[in-house]
Amino acid sequence: MNKKVFFTDLDGTLLNDQKEITPGNQAAIDEALHRGHKVVITTGRPLASARIQAERLGLTKEGCYIVTYNGGQIYDPYHKKTLYGKPISRKLITPIFAEAHRRGLYIHTYSPTEIFTETDCPELHHYAANTLMSYEIVENVSEALPEEPYKLLAIHETDIAHLEAFRDYIKTAYAGILDSFFSSATYLEIVPTGISKGFAVKWMCDFLQIPIENSVSAGDAQNDIAMLEAAHIGAVMCNAFPGIAEHGNYVTTADNNHDGVAEIIHKFILDD
Repeated sequence: MNKKVFFTDLDGTLLNDQKEITPGNQAAIDEALHRGHKVVITTGRPLASARIQAERLGLTKEGCYIVTYNGGQIYDPYHKKTLYGKPISRKLITPIFAEAHRRGLYIHTYSPTEIFTETDCPELHHYAANTLMSYEIVENVSEALPEEPYKLLAIHETDIAHLEAFRDYIKTAYAGILDSFFSSATYLEIVPTGISKGFAVKWMCDFLQIPIENSVSAGDAQNDIAMLEAAHIGAVMCNAFPGIAEHGNYVTTADNNHDGVAEIIHKFILDD
């Protein structure tokens, strides 16, 4: 039997709207692992949050991996070690934070264990609750961080136009250095140029020595596009954001609340 590798987003894909995994999705994931296939959580979340979810889902055993920060860090939870990482230069943090503040945008970044920000606001508290992370509010993030971060995140909960303008600014002002894209209508990701979930798909296939033809991905948002295009099968959730379906080659019948990931696993991994 050919071993396959399954790359799955968390929010809106593997997890339902209550941030839980459905029994059907869990059973399909467990069966895929039992048969020797690989499962890679592929998320924009920081490692600290992704590890919590991986532990809850039983996805820390051998054969499981975690792509975090949209590909900025790749982690092996079974051996508890980072396999790959590309951080953002510390010298870029202060001017980017200053520009976000000037535009009235909330922005934060991460240490290996916590959220680091300069602003106490509802956006921070909502994000921390959703990701199950603690946070530190400091005067200067660049000086307070213990090491260079893998990602910055700008949030605006009411008007995406503010984030779109900031995205365009980042792409122009830091061309060739940083990239920026949405992971939801309210989250704007900022990562090093070249980093994406699609990069992670190719890197992991090389690392695992699994042909790209044996890769399957599942996602629902803009930050999943590169992953959907890189994998041999790019399965788009039927609950995906508008315009995402055209970047995959399969659209699920079931959504993230009704075993959509199980549908993908049975069709392209277990029954193929």
